[in-house]
Amino acid sequence: MAMYAMLRRASAAAMPQLARRAVASSSSRTFQNILSVLHRETAATVAPSLRFANTFVSKASADDSLAQVLQSELQCALEDDNANHQVEIPDDFPFEIEDNPGERTIHLKGQYGDETIRVQVDIPNVAPEENEDDEDGEKNDSESSIPLVVTVFKGNGVSLEFGVTAFPDEISIDSLSIKQSEESEDQLAYEGPEFTDLDENLQKAFLKYLEIRGIKPSTTNFLQEYMFAKDNKEYVMWLKNLKNFVEK
Repeated sequence: MAMYAMLRRASAAAMPQLARRAVASSSSRTFQNILSVLHRETAATVAPSLRFANTFVSKASADDSLAQVLQSELQCALEDDNANHQVEIPDDFPFEIEDNPGERTIHLKGQYGDETIRVQVDIPNVAPEENEDDEDGEKNDSESSIPLVVTVFKGNGVSLEFGVTAFPDEISIDSLSIKQSEESEDQLAYEGPEFTDLDENLQKAFLKYLEIRGIKPSTTNFLQEYMFAKDNKEYVMWLKNLKNFVEK
């Protein structure tokens, strides 16, 4: 019995020390685990931040480069003589001009007796250089042109619409159709045959019809010069708008 009591006292004395060691060991492992978690969370937070910063720097650099190129192109466009070319309207020009900045077309309005003539003029189709050769080795002598839509209105609401291509000193009618004021957009009206399939005398008569209403070479030659100047001005404004957008 004395020996058993001594063993119990020795065991009781050793238990607190073992417990403290266990707690110490457990606390150490817990602390290491916490450090490991913090390290992973910090790395996970810092890595995207660095990537975002690198992406931001790359984007800013690309935007700055684009803005510089736009500025260079704008400077070249402003130094071009065509950009500052002022086109004077002839005193005998038969139409009023409606030219809204930012639009690629202009609109003309005129009168001929009781008729109202409206013309939509688009920017020029630029022809190839005269010294260029086609695929067969022959010289390409195409000319620049401007597309027009000429509409002649009468009081009864019916109109005659021409699709016209104007070359220097020459006018070509591409299409001709009658428009009814009450026509629905869903209706497919008969627009007649191809204009070039009409009798030659009839084609010439329609060209004369347009000529006396102001659509003649002297008018379209001025319009070609006017539209080239407008195209240059619109290009300069377009570059400025692009540059302002990129820099904001």
